[in-house]
Amino acid sequence: MTTGSGEAGFADGETFTKAAQPRQFIVTLYGLFSRGHGGWLSVASVVSLLRELDIDEAAVRSSISRLKRRDVLQAERRDGTAGYALSPAGLAILQEGDHRIFRRKRATLADGWLLAVFSVPEAERHKRHLLRSQLSRLGFGTAAPGVWIAPAHLHEPTADILRSQDLHGYADLFRADHLAFGDLATKVRSWWNLDQLESLYSSFLTEHGPALDRHPRRRVVDEREAFVDYVRLLTDWRRLPYLDPGLPEELLQPDWIGIRAADLFFTLQDRLEDPARSHGTRTIGT
Repeated sequence: MTTGSGEAGFADGETFTKAAQPRQFIVTLYGLFSRGHGGWLSVASVVSLLRELDIDEAAVRSSISRLKRRDVLQAERRDGTAGYALSPAGLAILQEGDHRIFRRKRATLADGWLLAVFSVPEAERHKRHLLRSQLSRLGFGTAAPGVWIAPAHLHEPTADILRSQDLHGYADLFRADHLAFGDLATKVRSWWNLDQLESLYSSFLTEHGPALDRHPRRRVVDEREAFVDYVRLLTDWRRLPYLDPGLPEELLQPDWIGIRAADLFFTLQDRLEDPARSHGTRTIGT
């Protein structure tokens, strides 16, 4: 699932808050269910699905309008039914997000690093702000003024987004290795806010850990309950891989909490996704 500009909250450029907003749940629903229907969902089906999460109709309609204004959704009637389809930008956002959110493999030191070096004229300072926000959204850390760093596997999405935002003329991308000096693990902690990440991962584990007991592996799953838990799980999770770009485990403290959070997410995804999709698809079809 995931945000060319980050504005839509697909993945995201927004501040992480524990309580997800209605529009973030809407994005999750479009990621799960719309692409089997040509990127389109009826307003009634979105309202019905989010009622399961105790989100009222007024909040749903307001959030859909907001996504429309941001060119993520576009109004479209099908067979006389009011609904919204993903815009081309919205579809691209989801496709980019799929790669990030469902990627379990972490980078290794042997993979190397991606450096983004940029220089923007003072007269175009708005471009400088946009470039910084895009790199931050992609998960880059700041190594020095004008020098941003990320695991090397992010080179393709970075190049794609800089092109799509017409920022490629202001930046150069390099693949690099750290040769010297100093302790790289210490530097990584200064380039990324790992204390914030630890707090966010802890909140994620506290919030969604109980779902393991509600959905033991051998129990027949209640599809509605699975739908509610999976939509909440996915909505909370999809923001985290954009803050943690899969930093090498060798540079993180032992028993890094992000790995435990990923284990929880993928375990619950395995147990909940199929029954959640069944419930959602049945609701959309009624």
